[in-house]
Amino acid sequence: MRYARPPWTPCWSPLGCGASAGSGASFAGAAAPGNGRRTLFDCEQEEFLGNAVLARPEDGPETADPSVNRAFDALGLTRDFYNEVFRRNSIDGRGMRLDGYVHFGFQVNNAFWDGRQMLFGDGDGKEFSNLTGSLEVISHELTHGVTDHTSEFEYHNQSGALNESMSDVFGSLVKQWSLKQTAEEADWLIGADVWTPGIGGDALRSMKDPGHAYNNPKFGKDPQPDRMSKFLHLPDTKRGDSGGVHFNSGIPNKAFFLTAVRIGGFAWEAAGTIWYESLKASSADDEFQVFAGTTFQKAGELFGAGSPEQSAVLSAWQEVEVPIAGVPTGVARVRSFAVNGNGGATRGDGQAALAKQIGALNDKLTGLAKDVSALKGTV
Repeated sequence: MRYARPPWTPCWSPLGCGASAGSGASFAGAAAPGNGRRTLFDCEQEEFLGNAVLARPEDGPETADPSVNRAFDALGLTRDFYNEVFRRNSIDGRGMRLDGYVHFGFQVNNAFWDGRQMLFGDGDGKEFSNLTGSLEVISHELTHGVTDHTSEFEYHNQSGALNESMSDVFGSLVKQWSLKQTAEEADWLIGADVWTPGIGGDALRSMKDPGHAYNNPKFGKDPQPDRMSKFLHLPDTKRGDSGGVHFNSGIPNKAFFLTAVRIGGFAWEAAGTIWYESLKASSADDEFQVFAGTTFQKAGELFGAGSPEQSAVLSAWQEVEVPIAGVPTGVARVRSFAVNGNGGATRGDGQAALAKQIGALNDKLTGLAKDVSALKGTV
C-alpha cells in the first residue's frame, strides 16, 4: 500500500518537511490486529527502535515517566474517538495495535507516524517542548494512518495538502471531543502546547485564521493561505514541501472550520461525519475541487439535499474560493445561519428557497457521479 508520506520524515516545522529525522526502513505491512491495544516503549534517546525497552502495556499501571503516560492517554483518546464517533476499529478499521516510542533520539523536534507506529521526540526546549504534550499533534499523526487506509491521498501538491488537512481536522476534533467543546468554544489551533515554549500565544497552524498562527523573529509570519487566490505554488520537492502541503492545507482547513461553526454545536457530530465519509469516498489524486464536491454530496446524502448542513458546506468552500462543479458561483456565498437551541441552523423562507435550488443541483451532481462511475467501469 502507499503511505501518506515517507517514513521518518519530520513534518512539524512551520518551514515544512526537511531533512529526515533518522534513517530507517519503510514498513510494508501494518502491525498485527489487537483491537487498538496500546504498548509504549522508551527509546532512551536512541533512534534504533530495536533497543527500546517496554514502558507500559495496555493493562499496565501509570509509570513515573510523564511522557509515557501522556502518549498512552493520547493514543487511547484518539482510538476511542474514532471508535465512539465513527465506529472505526483503530487506525486501519480492523483493530490495528497502537505502538508508541517515546524519547526517540536526542532532542528531536518531531512526533510522527511512520506507517506502523508513533515516535515522539523530546524537543530541544526552544523550537519544541516534549512532543507528547499536545493531544492534537498526536491525533494529527495517527490520522495520517487513517488516511493511509482510506483515500491514500498522495503526498504532494493539492492531494498532499488535503492529506495534511485531514490530519489537522481530526486532530482538532479529538481535542474538542475530549474537552466536550462546541465549535464556537474550540481554539482551532494546532500545536500551541508544544511549539516555541518560550513564546506565548502562538501555534503551528490556525484552522480558524490561517496565516495568523504565529509572527516571531525566528520564523517570521505564518504564510498559510486561507483562500485559493493566495495559493502558494511551490515546487514538488522536499525543499518545496512537496508542493506546499503544510502551507496550502490552510485552505481546506478554513473550509472545515467555516462549515463547523455555521452548522453549530459539536463539530464532530455533523461536520466531522461529512468529512470522515468524504475521506473514505475519496481517491488518492483528488484535488480541492473534487474533495469539495464530495463533501457537498455527502452532506446531501447524510442530512438531505438543501439542508442547512449542505448549505454550510457549500458556503464554506465558496468563501475559500473553491468552486463546486455544477453549482453556480454565488449560491450560498458567505451565508450566515441562525443557530437553534440544539446547535443546528434554522430554516426560514429564504432558506427553503435555497434548499430547493441546492436540491436540484444535488440531483445533477448525483447523476453526474453515476455517469462517471459507469464510464470507469468500461475502461
